Amino acid sequence: MTKRATIADIAKRAALSKGAVSYALNGRPGVSEATRERVLKLAAEMGWRPNSAARALSASRAGALGLVMARPASTLGVEPFFMKLLSGIENTLAARSTALLLQVVPDHDAEVEAYRRWWAERRVDGIFLIDLRIEDKRVLVLEELGLPAVVIGGPGHHGRLPAVWSDDASAMAMVVEYLAALGHRRVARVAGPARMLHTELRTQAFGEVAERLALASAVTVATDYSPEQGAQATRRLLSGPPRPTAIIYDNDVMAVAGTSVAHEMGVDVPRDLSIVAWDDSVLCEIVHPPLTVLSRDIMAYGARAAERLLALLDGDSVGDFEDAMPRLIARGSTARPPA
Repeated sequence: MTKRATIADIAKRAALSKGAVSYALNGRPGVSEATRERVLKLAAEMGWRPNSAARALSASRAGALGLVMARPASTLGVEPFFMKLLSGIENTLAARSTALLLQVVPDHDAEVEAYRRWWAERRVDGIFLIDLRIEDKRVLVLEELGLPAVVIGGPGHHGRLPAVWSDDASAMAMVVEYLAALGHRRVARVAGPARMLHTELRTQAFGEVAERLALASAVTVATDYSPEQGAQATRRLLSGPPRPTAIIYDNDVMAVAGTSVAHEMGVDVPRDLSIVAWDDSVLCEIVHPPLTVLSRDIMAYGARAAERLLALLDGDSVGDFEDAMPRLIARGSTARPPA
């Protein structure tokens, strides 16, 4: 009986790796068209036929979903938002015996390369896309690859990919209106990176509501979300005229750092300066005074994203989902401004 040709036999004849031959025979990305044609021609000549059991195994799911973070690893360890988001995702995936593959990379080029590699190697069944940008090239790459994905962010700028998002613009308007109702006319904001869509949406809403309410000043300072840059931005804002009577921070760790800077500079919170933090955490509750916050269920937010990605993989029709708007919880860090 003639020995049945195997992928190893074809790889030896073609002077290629078994992985490259497998990609070519199964129509996967990762090899050039010229290589694919050469491998298919050799396979036909050698009488190769696919093993039905192996093909069934190959067609099964990887059992993992991916998340790539193009952020400094140092900021991830101190920002409670991501820990809660990951907890919500993990809790949902665990119920389906699905793993989460997490990778931290320096930039979006490395992030795109990770998507291409994971999909070519079938290491993940789908991915979560975070930190959405305006005209985000990553969306086009994912659509081109056909890699199932759910975007955590929006609205808009996510192409045909389904998204889970919350109304950052309305939440920002609510905060500024609250501070204006207390009597604040000079309000500043310590924001995250300007290139992110949710930062842009908040910045636009901040400017529009400040203009509508005729505030005396409304300044936004961009940072990288770290407590160090949050502290630096606070020091600059409190050092030069006109000094704000209220500051809104785009995350909790910067708000806590800003509160510390105010204490160091002899600026009383809330008598001389009101502070509001975006997203609640234990840090916001234990700092003195406890911080007024925009609070939302971040674990549930992550769980909803995971549920939709799993549903997408099951073949369900999945559309966008607008999460509940954050609630404003007033604590000891906000008060009427000095007369």
